[in-house]
Amino acid sequence: MEPNNPYNQNPIPTDNGKTASIVSYFWFIGWLIAYFAMYKDNKTDLSRYQLRQTLLFHIVVTVISWGLSFLFGIIMVSTGFNAIFYILNLVQLALFIIWIIGLIGAINGEKKPIPLIGEKAQTLFPSI
Repeated sequence: MEPNNPYNQNPIPTDNGKTASIVSYFWFIGWLIAYFAMYKDNKTDLSRYQLRQTLLFHIVVTVISWGLSFLFGIIMVSTGFNAIFYILNLVQLALFIIWIIGLIGAINGEKKPIPLIGEKAQTLFPSI
């Protein structure tokens, strides 16, 4: 039996990566916190899987939101068709539902891909 050393430099990690997985779903700030503060010291399969997914998800959400807002803004200004912003709201609602599905998977500790981009994220970011 090993003596109890209070100055143990390598404590046994008690987290299975679930915390980093959950935190990574909260925008880019949460992803950065999860990656640098939680994942670097405790690399688990679950956190690696979820970090890949959420990185691609955040990139896709940003590009779609900004791109559609810009495009629909131009259409609205040039045509005066204001109802086009309802389409943007529907797209954002769909992205929110996908986010909820992924977050529930992270809370349950599952390596479940989020719809549309989950599997692609695993091949795009192999270094994470």
